[in-house]
Amino acid sequence: MQDTVMDVINLIGNEDHKMLEILMEIQDRSEYNYLTPEDIKDVSVALDISETKVFGLANFYAMLSTKKRGRHVIEVCNSTPCYILNSDSIVEILEGILGVKVGEVTEDQLFSLEYTSCLGACDASPAIKIDHKTYGHLDRGKIFNLLASIRREENI
Repeated sequence: MQDTVMDVINLIGNEDHKMLEILMEIQDRSEYNYLTPEDIKDVSVALDISETKVFGLANFYAMLSTKKRGRHVIEVCNSTPCYILNSDSIVEILEGILGVKVGEVTEDQLFSLEYTSCLGACDASPAIKIDHKTYGHLDRGKIFNLLASIRREENI
């Protein structure tokens, strides 16, 4: 069993009702923001739950992924308020700056671009979330500066 999985289970507990919290923490500790097949198997063994149930939960929740993603996950809100306030133009800007389409990962593995449902930031539409932080009232300049800032932090 992987050390990361055991560390998380020791921290959170090995009760099956804590599986979502466990999976989220394992994913947060993953370099590429996803749950590997080994993670799924190890959680299954540690919690004495079928792999199918763990995999099902991991695929049910949008905040979890079983596919490799960038170190920084950019989620574009596609709820009605953001759409009305041009979230589609935000997607075009992000795709242009990053050189990827929604659902893809940048060549340097730094960013992945995804859609998500409501971020709860309708007052700041159009909004995106990068990792665990929400940004709103976006335009090309703000997006460019935000991504440049993250790139600079990564090069430290």
